[in-house]
Amino acid sequence: MKKPWMADIALLFVAFIWGTTFLVVQQAISSLPPNTFNAVRFTIAALFLFVFQITIYRGQIRQWRRPLLIAGAIIGFWLCLGYALQTVGLLYTTPSKAGFITGLSVVLVPLFSFLILRDRVKPAAVVGVILAAIGLYLLTQNQSFSFNLGDVLVFGCAISFAMQIVITGKYAPRFPALPLAIVQLTTVAAMSWLYAFFFEDYWLAFDPQVLLIPEVAFGLVITSIFATALAFLIQTALQKRTSSTRVALIFALEPVFAALTSYVFIHEVLSGRQLFGCMLILVGMLLAELPIKEWLAKTRKQQEGHNKHTA
Repeated sequence: MKKPWMADIALLFVAFIWGTTFLVVQQAISSLPPNTFNAVRFTIAALFLFVFQITIYRGQIRQWRRPLLIAGAIIGFWLCLGYALQTVGLLYTTPSKAGFITGLSVVLVPLFSFLILRDRVKPAAVVGVILAAIGLYLLTQNQSFSFNLGDVLVFGCAISFAMQIVITGKYAPRFPALPLAIVQLTTVAAMSWLYAFFFEDYWLAFDPQVLLIPEVAFGLVITSIFATALAFLIQTALQKRTSSTRVALIFALEPVFAALTSYVFIHEVLSGRQLFGCMLILVGMLLAELPIKEWLAKTRKQQEGHNKHTA
């Protein structure tokens, strides 16, 4: 797959899968408790990638050492917290709202990168944060002007996912991606099982009658294989074949797919105020990722070159 547009199509498929899973997960956790669902999902995903590793990239097994395990566990903690908050939040809010609120993680990444890694914050990212905050207010507030519990939980998910992205950026250059991902997913699975054991009806994960419920079985297949294991492999393999800007634009469509899926399958319709809030969040996400400063500098340089040529 050498052509960039083919990589873009594959990444668009990943964004589509991620967007559609909000509705799929919401339907599945009506029969299987949220963190029990996550435990099964991430166990399947981790095993899938581990089998992939020992069959395709067997030589990387030698790199499974203590530093990699520690890094993967730290990243996995934030990943687990993000999915736990998101999954439980879907018990109380709608899939389309959850999709747009989760997308705020893209906006929060520059801020957390500044606070943790001391990276510079782009002015456009600051504007993006402000627009996204206004959009979040419009999207999540009901007529009584109070936040829904699910909205708050999913916002916590966005914070956790942003932290996961930032911490991944810190450790990913030091270790091969596939083993690091397997440790992450295994950590999420272990923490989810631990929570489910103490606070949920975890034994439902071993009940064939529950697992064979169409919504549960379909949800586990879609989320574990396609939305977790394969989505990660596609992103890791193909992101280097296209620009980061194009990837940001593609992944910004994830909440749009979430809203469209909810509209098509459960006829969820957002109000005019909520749609405007969604638009502000989407614009904020794009501003946070697009290299506007570089574009302006390039345009200014081209204009100066044109002026010198015509002088």
